Amino acid sequence: MPRIRAATIEEHHEMVWADLTDAVRHLLLERDYDSINMGHIAAQAGLARNTLYNYAKDKRTLVLELARRASRPLAEQVTAIAARSDEAAADRMREIVEAILTASTNHGLRLMFLPNSSPLVADLPDGPDNPFTVLVVEVENVVRDGISRGEFAEVDDVQLTVELLSGAMRAGIDRISRDPDSLTATARAAQQIVLASITACS
Repeated sequence: MPRIRAATIEEHHEMVWADLTDAVRHLLLERDYDSINMGHIAAQAGLARNTLYNYAKDKRTLVLELARRASRPLAEQVTAIAARSDEAAADRMREIVEAILTASTNHGLRLMFLPNSSPLVADLPDGPDNPFTVLVVEVENVVRDGISRGEFAEVDDVQLTVELLSGAMRAGIDRISRDPDSLTATARAAQQIVLASITACS
């Protein structure tokens, strides 16, 4: 029986999950997603392969857990910003843009956003089980609120509008990954582009 590393089984399992997701993150920084297998992950985490399968049946399960853990603080932050309905939608949108770009300096999140991450992202589930869905939903809520207040221009499809705006955010994340010192300037430029795209003409 494997040695328990904590005071309780629950704490032990949490420590193992933390080790596993950290192992996935390190491997993703070193090699392409498609080249990583369960053996690599077990070795990186310092676990026997059969022990690894007690926690995750496949690489996809581990990537989903990494995404959940990496995105949780950002999701909570964006949800709190969006909920401040007494504030202007434009101000909330500026803060959300800055929060997302700042969070992209977290390696776990950045791996999900970069242009070469498509195989990785493809392994995340669609819909509410995707840990990034809450970000999209909250941004859509702010856009709808801004439209209802007359701050933002009327659009036919809020979902499509937010998808298009996400392209600017991805470009910003890519820029920051190449030049971390550009965070402040990139965030300011992204805020200008996003708000210019949706603000109603006076």
